[in-house]
Amino acid sequence: DAGDREAIPAPRRPQRSPAPKEPNAPLDDIAGNFVCDCRGVGTDWEVAELRQIAHALLGSVDIVAEPADLAADFAAMTEAAMSKAVADVGLRLWTPQGARIEFVKQVEPTLDDLTEMGARIDAQSIEYPTGAWGSETRSYHVKLRVPPAGVGDKMLACRAQLVASGPKGSDVVLGKARVLAVWTDDATLSTAIDPTVAHYTGQAELADAIHAGLAARRAGDVETATQKLGRAVALATQSGHEDAVNLLAGVVEVEDAVQGTVRLKSRVSAIDEMTLDTRSTVTKRVSRRTGL
Repeated sequence: DAGDREAIPAPRRPQRSPAPKEPNAPLDDIAGNFVCDCRGVGTDWEVAELRQIAHALLGSVDIVAEPADLAADFAAMTEAAMSKAVADVGLRLWTPQGARIEFVKQVEPTLDDLTEMGARIDAQSIEYPTGAWGSETRSYHVKLRVPPAGVGDKMLACRAQLVASGPKGSDVVLGKARVLAVWTDDATLSTAIDPTVAHYTGQAELADAIHAGLAARRAGDVETATQKLGRAVALATQSGHEDAVNLLAGVVEVEDAVQGTVRLKSRVSAIDEMTLDTRSTVTKRVSRRTGL
């Protein structure tokens, strides 16, 4: 039962590490044993460290600004965890000989790079952990490299399956899709970007711009912070990501949202900055879904 394997830590103190590589060791030891949804209470904690824990343990990360709100947030998390009826779901990708997987990223509802988490099943299949599922939709961006072929040739480049454990260790396929590669000499076709891919690539750029802007702001680099956070405002506006626009308004004064013209606020609360940072990886769902 997925609910029996859910942990919800809520740190209120920074988790300091004596060396950069050490935090991964204990996480590697427990990864896969349970899903961990993480909440930081107040501001006396590190966003990057909590996000690292959530990533390794396939859970969510968020901020609870006021300790008094923790009980309600905990109740909501518990209800969400209990609604996940299928535990240990894997995204299994089969590729033909000569092909390889460049990256695998979850792009909705949140951004998460799963590339390094894959486990090889056989010579042509790799499975990526996705945690427990309820009644929900997630989107993944997969980049493949296939051997060269002639114009007009077609090839099955990938078979994707969502797989859960069934009775006596058997696999239960929950969903599947196929990726077909077609070779063309039509520049219009070969350079066109799928609208869904373009949308989520923009959402990833938005998160990167927020992270870079906040880092520059903390370092006192006003010019870079203004440029990056302005770019984030423009991307959020163009994609209709109203939540991101509202969070960005906590750290910048917006003069032209479409163009991304902003001024840094002289006074920014730690709550506003950390909330923006924590929720920067939450994406806006594309209006029309054409991918997996």
